[in-house]
Amino acid sequence: MPPFDYSSEAESQSGSAPKTLVGSNIYGWGQYAQREKKQLDVEEVISALRDTGYDYLEAFIDLNRPDEITKFAEQLKAKGLQPVSIYTRARLHEAANAKDAVAKMVASAKVCQQAGFRVISCNADPIGREKTDEELKTQAAALADLGEGLNAHGLKLGVHHHLPEMANKAREFHYNFDYTKPHAVGWCYDVHLVWRGGLMPLDALKQYGQRVVTWHLRQSRTGVWWEDLDTGDIDYEAVAKYAKEHNLARRFSVELALEAGTKITRSVIENHRRSREFVRRVFEA
Repeated sequence: MPPFDYSSEAESQSGSAPKTLVGSNIYGWGQYAQREKKQLDVEEVISALRDTGYDYLEAFIDLNRPDEITKFAEQLKAKGLQPVSIYTRARLHEAANAKDAVAKMVASAKVCQQAGFRVISCNADPIGREKTDEELKTQAAALADLGEGLNAHGLKLGVHHHLPEMANKAREFHYNFDYTKPHAVGWCYDVHLVWRGGLMPLDALKQYGQRVVTWHLRQSRTGVWWEDLDTGDIDYEAVAKYAKEHNLARRFSVELALEAGTKITRSVIENHRRSREFVRRVFEA
């Protein structure tokens, strides 16, 4: 059995309805730019999001370069968007490196907080194989230290996951949460990757929902990523109902993405506009 009882001190338990913010992750925008053989222009992305009703852009930030954090926040504010969450990665399973990695991220947290960011979504680096029990123990301890360090600066840690963490009945995915405390280690809930990894979205919410600090939203049909958020493999109406009933954090990041088989019939801006309407309709956001 995991060493901690499930008891959340997450912001969703504050007693008041959490503020709703809808953003977009930069990943899909980069894919569209690459498909069209264009350079990704962050300023153009921010303008497009502003014009289609979004509140923020979530981008990948190198936390070893605090100047990037400040610059990105200023770009958002200049066009009427908010600094809300940023995405990064870290190598946390190696005992020799984990402490230094955590220290660098915590040192950047003050800059993030001063710039206005509220969440750092962090993906623990995959390594091309399943991590050993000892490596997962080291990683969980590092995530706990990171979460406490971010909390001290008024920020939330949201652990993000990709498919490697979902291997072997989602062994690493569960370990990250079962051996850490909810108040320190939150969850960047990528709904589609949980589904693709073999867990039902509502089952995952029932187990770890109170850890959610931010969301990544994507849809597929017959297993293939769809070009916008719409009806499909994931029952987002059920997910939205659960989130509302349980007063979960409401930072929704649309993360459109392309893969082999994705049918593109509209522009990236139009697909984000349609996705924004879907979130408004289904999540009342």
